Amino acid sequence: QVHLVESAGGLVQAGGSLRLSCAASGSTFSINSRGWYRQAPGKQRELVAGISSGGNTNYADSVKGRFTISRDNGKNTVYLQMNSLKPEDTAVYYCYLQQGLRYYWGQGTQVTVSS
Repeated sequence: QVHLVESAGGLVQAGGSLRLSCAASGSTFSINSRGWYRQAPGKQRELVAGISSGGNTNYADSVKGRFTISRDNGKNTVYLQMNSLKPEDTAVYYCYLQQGLRYYWGQGTQVTVSS
């Protein structure tokens, strides 16, 4: 079993920055990938950024050049640095961990960007 704990999100003005973290505990072995999804009101959950076990990263087109995913393996933590935030980035952000065919999810954290 894996347990994911996300840092608090927050309210930020457009153009601002925010960093989210997601700490994993439990049986954190054979991890395929980790990353972040988000879900805005009335919209489907979408992948924001992911990082594979080999360190390859991928991003949604809408966040490329603005968001950066990174990890600290020693702390079992992944980070999402969000810069140049836009009102359309407002959503609940969920971190995930893929272990084989199984996905574990964080509790979700609200990020609100005001215009």
